[in-house]
Amino acid sequence: MERLTYVAMLVFVVVATLPLEVLLRTRVYARLRRLALVVVCVGVPFVLWDLAATAAGHWRFDHDQTLGLDLPGGLPVEEWLFFLVVPLASVMTLEAVRSMRGWPVGDEAGVPRDAPGGPGEAS
Repeated sequence: MERLTYVAMLVFVVVATLPLEVLLRTRVYARLRRLALVVVCVGVPFVLWDLAATAAGHWRFDHDQTLGLDLPGGLPVEEWLFFLVVPLASVMTLEAVRSMRGWPVGDEAGVPRDAPGGPGEAS
């Protein structure tokens, strides 16, 4: 059972934030491109840092608490999933707060799509 510790934490985070999509209509899953950009911008530097730190011996993963499946670079699959789950939960939480407070952001800020500098303008 100890082998499921890390993956159980990841599942808990996803399950705990999932109701925000439905109850508060955060629309995080409806805007997958935005979510993917967040995951890439956050994930890439931290994966590189993780790879370097583990290779240098600064930390390691307790394989008794992971599934034991290592992916490229010697990182457990749970660690790779961490860099997907945590940004997802962060964005979901931010969007939930924004929804509750009524804060407009981006293409929802009342700027017409075709206005100069608006979300519909080509860069």
